[in-house]
Amino acid sequence: MRMAELSSRTGVPVPTIKYYLREGLLPPGERTSPNQALYDESHVRRLKMVRALVEVGKLSIAAVRDVLDAVDAPEKIPFNVLGEMQDRLGPIHPEGSGELWEQADTQVRELLRRRGWLADPDCPPARSLVAALATLAELGRTDLIDLVEVYADAAELVAKVDVTKVVRDQGMDDVVEGAVIGTVLGETMIIALRRLAHQDATARLYGVDRSGGDDE
Repeated sequence: MRMAELSSRTGVPVPTIKYYLREGLLPPGERTSPNQALYDESHVRRLKMVRALVEVGKLSIAAVRDVLDAVDAPEKIPFNVLGEMQDRLGPIHPEGSGELWEQADTQVRELLRRRGWLADPDCPPARSLVAALATLAELGRTDLIDLVEVYADAAELVAKVDVTKVVRDQGMDDVVEGAVIGTVLGETMIIALRRLAHQDATARLYGVDRSGGDDE
């Protein structure tokens, strides 16, 4: 297919495709003339992944390039690819100091040990959890800190389902792609579902009647 069809198939404008080609996020097509090239299904697949990482995951072009380098590594390991991407997903929380931050750091390390999670306590997701717990402590919301175990139970269940779904009857390329896309879009789904559930729980708690729809 030519670039115009590639654009139509993926919803990515031609100028953006050309930009991704220049940045090395998309492999070049097969040259048929100095100004023409043909693209195939692998370009459609890669372009959709890049679009997900940039538009939904909000990764920078440099971060996307790092993730794709891990995806394309000759001896790719899903764990390494996932770590590469999680290190760049953000948000990156500045490290604080003081007793509350030290307590939060200890809480996270104990959480990982207690649950037997094989995760680095100094990786970005762990540091984000430290920042969240420390900030809650600074705000005096220890009631919300107590929810960490509930959230951990839910997160563990979701993670097991995610991994099982991704690796079942899949080749390595599909596993790696699933880990990348599933993490980016899966987090978006979880956040959206949690907010919808919050609306429902709050409406029920305060007796809000939504049966009449939005027009009333």
